[in-house]
Amino acid sequence: MRIKYNAPTVLSFTMLCALVLFLNDTVFKNLIDNWFMVPGKEHFNRGSFRNWIAIFTHVIGHGSWSHLINNFTLILLIGPMLEEVYGSALLLVMMFITAIVTGALNVIFFHTALLGASGIVFMMILLSSFTNFSKGEIPVTFILVLILYLGVQFFNSFSQDNISQFAHIVGGLCGSFFGFLRPAKKGNS
Repeated sequence: MRIKYNAPTVLSFTMLCALVLFLNDTVFKNLIDNWFMVPGKEHFNRGSFRNWIAIFTHVIGHGSWSHLINNFTLILLIGPMLEEVYGSALLLVMMFITAIVTGALNVIFFHTALLGASGIVFMMILLSSFTNFSKGEIPVTFILVLILYLGVQFFNSFSQDNISQFAHIVGGLCGSFFGFLRPAKKGNS
């Protein structure tokens, strides 16, 4: 028996996020604040290269080890299956688009900064419900996941906390869009 690097996109993303958090905690104390957190609309400087980069790198930065572990528990559970069904390159493109969409909408609409991969998590959660999708059919699992995950985020958005329910909702909508746009092929899993 041997160990296999079975999901290169998901595993590389996981290791990159852990490395950035480790470097932030040890050597480069403001690494995440400077390069991996997209500022809110009042603090976004259009002339700042770092701010533009952070629109998609915010998914790599995490505020703490518990924040990272909470996100990657689901990413490591769902991601490899999605990577097998959709392919490494396509999953990477979906993650990149989700990061840009959540980062850009945060800059446009919100005053608070955004960091973390929870938009990616919710993209994967909703996308996973499409693995048994057939043309002309909407899976009941998709409907239930949409109601449960995004419904809870909608109701939680009325509470005051440090969690961006908007990023969760947008990530879930991205996953739904990707699932409808390019459903998983039957027999691929």
